[in-house]
Amino acid sequence: MSATSPPRPVNYLVCASQRSGSTLLVESLGATRVAGRPEEFFQFFPATSRAPQPREWFAGVTDPSVLDLLAPVEPGEVDIRDAETWRADVLEAGRTENGVWGGKLMWNQTPLLIARSRIGAGSLREAIRWLFDGDPLFVHVHREDVVPQAVSMWRAVQTRVWRDGGAEESGAQDDGAQEDGAQEDGAQYHAVGIAHLAGILREQERQWRKWFAAEGIEPLDIEFRELVDDPTKATARVLEKIGQDPALAPPPPLKPQSNSRSKEWARRYRDDAERNGYPL
Repeated sequence: MSATSPPRPVNYLVCASQRSGSTLLVESLGATRVAGRPEEFFQFFPATSRAPQPREWFAGVTDPSVLDLLAPVEPGEVDIRDAETWRADVLEAGRTENGVWGGKLMWNQTPLLIARSRIGAGSLREAIRWLFDGDPLFVHVHREDVVPQAVSMWRAVQTRVWRDGGAEESGAQDDGAQEDGAQEDGAQYHAVGIAHLAGILREQERQWRKWFAAEGIEPLDIEFRELVDDPTKATARVLEKIGQDPALAPPPPLKPQSNSRSKEWARRYRDDAERNGYPL
């Protein structure tokens, strides 16, 4: 690196949508112990200190056949931390001893970050710069096929299990690389429920791409299939960008899983979507 070259970034932000597989990436990075402790720090509503609950994903939906499959909203506790205290807590929680910080941000969480930063202009870029005192490395994890992504999320919001091993409401509301869990988990197919989530997930991805373009950002781009096919290689790409040894990328800490029911639901939904104009 020349004397005039900018320093390598020591903060990175994984930008994604739910069930895109980004948990596989951040857990692999966290396992290196040199790439921060990346978690989903921005998902918690200050009014409840909780991540979005199943019915909160369905605001505006009145169909009882959908809502009856979802758990009622539970109360939480107000987070009374001020902006600077919250910022310090997030930076401490996500940083390893070598100074690298890692975290994950979903598009639906961006208003929460902006509100926490109290940036008057309501600018996401300024809120991120307030958090890090500059720009992080942006890592864009995305899933081209929204149908299995939405099916995966529909199952998760019904069961409230977001990852293999039964981590109910564990905080990380994204585990698309371990999307299917047990065959008999009590979830029921519902085309309208899947369609609603497919629309949300498609819009989140559209907004990320629009924002990157508007801000002139070229993120490190990682697609779901690339990540699932070779998670060690994907992890090594991020490590290299943040100035760490790519050889530290571990074997995948999560194993991709699939079962016949999710595949059947995806096929069934595609047929329903073609007939009814649902998002694909």
